[in-house]
Amino acid sequence: MSLLEARLAVDLGDFRLDLDLRCDRGVTAVLGPNGSGKTTALKAVAGLHTLTSGHVRAGGRAWADHGARLHLPPEARSVGMLLADPLLFPHLNLLDNVAYGPRSRGMPRRAARERAATELGRVGLAELARRRPAQVSQGQAQRAALARALATDPAVLLLDEPLSALDPQTRSATRAELSHRLREFDGVTVLVTHDALDALTLGDRLVFLEEGREVQSGTPAEVISRPRSPYVAGVVGLNLLRGTLAQRASATGRPASANALDLGAGEQLVVAEVPDGTRPGDPLLATIAPEAVALFTRRPQTSARNLWPLTVSAVTVTGPRARIHLTGAVDLVAEVTLGAVAELELVAGREVWVSVKATEVTAYPA
Repeated sequence: MSLLEARLAVDLGDFRLDLDLRCDRGVTAVLGPNGSGKTTALKAVAGLHTLTSGHVRAGGRAWADHGARLHLPPEARSVGMLLADPLLFPHLNLLDNVAYGPRSRGMPRRAARERAATELGRVGLAELARRRPAQVSQGQAQRAALARALATDPAVLLLDEPLSALDPQTRSATRAELSHRLREFDGVTVLVTHDALDALTLGDRLVFLEEGREVQSGTPAEVISRPRSPYVAGVVGLNLLRGTLAQRASATGRPASANALDLGAGEQLVVAEVPDGTRPGDPLLATIAPEAVALFTRRPQTSARNLWPLTVSAVTVTGPRARIHLTGAVDLVAEVTLGAVAELELVAGREVWVSVKATEVTAYPA
């Protein structure tokens, strides 16, 4: 039995969330594009949305059960919540902000302030306890909000994009502090984020949502090694192609490699190895790292088995490197240096030749 067992079915107009969420101690990171249902799931666990069907149980206690017509309000659930905005009371210092949580649950003032002081120390803010929110940085305010959420000793801690409002430098430092504190937390943490780095560095388990449903879940290592949808592949920084193991002759009548995927429209992807036991016609997925996609201004003389003329659709710069989005017979993303962008004159609309070595392709069952 998991510490948190939530069978979440929620109808909101034209949108329906249908998710089976089971979490144990540690951090479960829920990812998905905008509108996929991430925040809806969090609110359903917290009691801010009423279930259309299903249940929520934490630590063996029922918080909601549609069949039994049970719906505990948020204040009756052992939940701590942290949003992108820390929502600290501006007229209270950090100590009293954190103490507000346990005091609102009936703890005497002195005991609540002692508990608050302990939590502020755990997030590295003991020396700032007497300061008001306007006198501390964004990152420090967010850590104080985390301390307030944990001061009630919740069974479940819900984090909704907790780092999204921070600047990059503050975000990095706060992420490290958050990771350290969450490792000490004995309960369940559910983190909603669209940021891959937050999910991969904080999450013990990843759950991906698309259009209100789970499309993949697993440890970060499992997801990185075998993404199962284009969105998941994009999050972990890989290209994903879907096809079937080719017959000995391709759809165009040309001889086919024994290790090739039919991608449709006569296109193939040659791979070094296919999974054991795979037969012609079996569906397969294949991943290619963006840095393994080589670009040329004219057709190259190359030993690479995969070669296509493609068109640059967009160029995005991230630090000293750029990601080149390519469309045509296949859609790929390449990653190159900024020097290569200038040398190859990579701009939207530019036609280039693209090659990928068979040894750079990983194939696995769809």
